[in-house]
Amino acid sequence: MAAALVRQLSRPAGWPLLLCLATAMVAQAAEPPFDTSGFDRPGASEAVITAAITGRVRARLLAERARVAPGESLDLALVLDIRPGWHTYWKNPGDSGEPLRIRWRLPDGVVAGDIQWPLPKRIPVGPLVNYGYSDRVVHLVELRVPADWPAGEPIPIAAEATWLVCEEECIPEQGRFTLTLATTPNTPARDPSKRADAGLARLFHAARAALPQIGVVAAELDRAEGELRLRVPAVALPESPEDAYFFADAWGLVRHAAEQAWSLDGEHLVLRLVPGEAAGAARATGLLKVRTTDADLGLHIDASGSLFEAAGVEAAGLASALDAGSAEASDLGLPLALGFAMLGGLVLNLMPCVFPVLAIKALGLAGQSGAGFRARALHGLAYTAGVLAFFLALGLLLLALRAGGAAVGWGFQLQSPVFVTLMVYLFLVLGMSLAGALTLGTSLMGIGQGQGQGMAPDADHRDAGHKGAFMTGGLAALVAAPCTAPFMGAALGYAMTLAWPAALAIVLALGLGMSLPLLLLTLSPGLARVLPRPGAWMETLKQALAFPMFATAAWLCWVLAIQTGPSGLGAALAGALALAFALWVQERTRVAGAPWRRIGAGTAALGLAAALWLGIGTRSAEAPGGLPAAGEALQSAGARSGLLAQPFSAARLAAARSEGRPVFVNMTAAWCITCLVNERMALSRAAVVRAFAARDLLYLKGDWTNRDPAVTDYLAGFGRNGVPMYVFYPPGGEPRVLPQVLTETIVLDGIGAT
Repeated sequence: MAAALVRQLSRPAGWPLLLCLATAMVAQAAEPPFDTSGFDRPGASEAVITAAITGRVRARLLAERARVAPGESLDLALVLDIRPGWHTYWKNPGDSGEPLRIRWRLPDGVVAGDIQWPLPKRIPVGPLVNYGYSDRVVHLVELRVPADWPAGEPIPIAAEATWLVCEEECIPEQGRFTLTLATTPNTPARDPSKRADAGLARLFHAARAALPQIGVVAAELDRAEGELRLRVPAVALPESPEDAYFFADAWGLVRHAAEQAWSLDGEHLVLRLVPGEAAGAARATGLLKVRTTDADLGLHIDASGSLFEAAGVEAAGLASALDAGSAEASDLGLPLALGFAMLGGLVLNLMPCVFPVLAIKALGLAGQSGAGFRARALHGLAYTAGVLAFFLALGLLLLALRAGGAAVGWGFQLQSPVFVTLMVYLFLVLGMSLAGALTLGTSLMGIGQGQGQGMAPDADHRDAGHKGAFMTGGLAALVAAPCTAPFMGAALGYAMTLAWPAALAIVLALGLGMSLPLLLLTLSPGLARVLPRPGAWMETLKQALAFPMFATAAWLCWVLAIQTGPSGLGAALAGALALAFALWVQERTRVAGAPWRRIGAGTAALGLAAALWLGIGTRSAEAPGGLPAAGEALQSAGARSGLLAQPFSAARLAAARSEGRPVFVNMTAAWCITCLVNERMALSRAAVVRAFAARDLLYLKGDWTNRDPAVTDYLAGFGRNGVPMYVFYPPGGEPRVLPQVLTETIVLDGIGAT
């Protein structure tokens, strides 16, 4: 903080601040306390222990609720009620000033997120312009509680905040705050008796409404002589804007006191900006404030080019194709995006995510031996229809959620512990079916329907086979969806900027690419001659292929343990046991007498109900902000090999960049098998560890296992909405995006170690 203040004071623009600080002691002693009785006060249930009251600011630390459950997150609010005529500062204070800073003292495992900054306003001070707040500002900070925190044990929270408050003179102030949150085994957010009072709820609701919109808008910055032109796509803006103003994130990008003329030019809003003292080096990001008749809207803007930056890493074989997949999304156009999506779908068949479903694909192909061309063609078309149907449904859901303001990305479904639990059940049942414990497998998956003994299948068998092929396609897409293959990143990122019909066309092209290999195989006249004839070996193969299903269920249990902790995993395992026992009882009584069949059906219904109840119960441990336990688990592989990672945060990244330190960012998730393979096969190699250490390279990991808006925003800043993503920041240079499938050579080339 001291270094930043010295830099501010060393510039001519900082001399007024120097004068302010010189009179601070006198002003503080002479200024009488101001009356705070006129400020709105939330009800008595607010969890406030201490407040700081000066002659200019009344500061309070509030918790949205007084109780929290292990594994949950809630918002804290630092409320600054400011004396009329005075102001505090935004994260970039403008020509002078200092932003708010908070130092937290929290128990181990409890994590406080970054400060969230409401929309600032322009504050002219003589010939200068500052960015900040007056009257009242509420800074939200997300607090995350680990899933293994003992229920009933309170959580002590302590914070020390510093801020600068200015009128004609400036006064540096500080406040120390403590509060204690009670913990409960239940989720207070869903318990009406534990909800906050109306006054506190209004305060937090207004604070969230004052924040900029979630997500980042890709823009362009043209640097002409003596002028900057910021071009923002009009499709991202509200209709009929009345005014627009750009607040740069970094000091020196623009001249703060200069006027900003704006106009609507076809498909863009264009702002004409005067370059600042550091326009050539400052990162071109900031906040666009758009005024409409109803309200002011804030949009995060990235015009640095990093949203669509090419990877720029050369490697042999597949790696060189990966570089082509990172072409600038803004230059794609719909035809090229469709082509990239189809190529991404093709390569998706080779990703580790899809390996478990290869068992079902293999059995389906084996069952086509001896079938005629029409039967094989219908099998392939049914499989393709299943893939396309799932991708269409997923695309519609993703677009609907994003239109509603939710910060979601590709693979968002596996961020839900409830969905992961249901997937555990699904793969357990599929494995039991393949192993012979259940008889629903052939009708469900269309394996060898009517193909044995050289006899033609009847109509019922054909219908079952086609339905099974359709469901197999849907299952393959379900498992593959969380992955992002080469070529997919740019195409999907571009899709999210388009209207719904064009976006869905790209998603469907992805599904068509994924299903194309099997479709071509089923349409190939030579397939029947290559496949072995049906026989007893198929039953042995079917039972052996049950184990990939069980392995997938085990992997999903590991993901669930990271998301929810031991309690969520225990509930899911109990539900799986109840479901397996119920289906076994029903199978054993299926051909028995009527009383036993009724007993079996009743047992199956009870077991299914118990499994669903236990599976839905895992929701109580779901944490929208991501859990520290997940980050620790994802860092374990690198730690064992000596490659130590720190949790990603924008503050850590910015601090390292300001120090001129190289940074490697790894955006990952426990449910992303490609991420884990890259971790083991590339990032944990001894040569990579030595190269990171030799360059004093800061290794940051962003964990997207659970929903985390910070990770979602970072991905969106590069035109991506899925993991993995790897970004290298050289000292003083622009970031470079590495391919999504890594090798040791690619990593070393990417960081300039070869």
